[in-house]
Amino acid sequence: MRTASCACGQLKISCHGEPQLVALCHCLDCQRRTGSSYGIGAFYAREKAKAEGDAKTFRRSSHSGHAVTFHFCPNCGSSVFWEPERKPEVIAVAMGCFADPAFPAPTRIGWEERRHGWVHNPEAK
Repeated sequence: MRTASCACGQLKISCHGEPQLVALCHCLDCQRRTGSSYGIGAFYAREKAKAEGDAKTFRRSSHSGHAVTFHFCPNCGSSVFWEPERKPEVIAVAMGCFADPAFPAPTRIGWEERRHGWVHNPEAK
């Protein structure tokens, strides 16, 4: 089991097993959400993830036209996990919230046309 949490530790999500998918996204929305040049999400089956703590939500449309609901800590503002309307059977967790340097690398990369030129994607495995 792995547990991801916000910066202050109030909002947590525990995930059993390995993620179904780890995806790196270069879209502008992920850049804005993370404050970085990309975002990385670890996707787990909904039944393998359990959230604890108080969360605020933000819902927005995605480039695919399907909404995404983001859950973030009302105390520290960390975006911890999200629910993609297009895939209601999964929960996506912000990989950095696991704070685990040994976490599996991304196996899928999206929106590469938005990638900053100085960013180098991980090698495909």
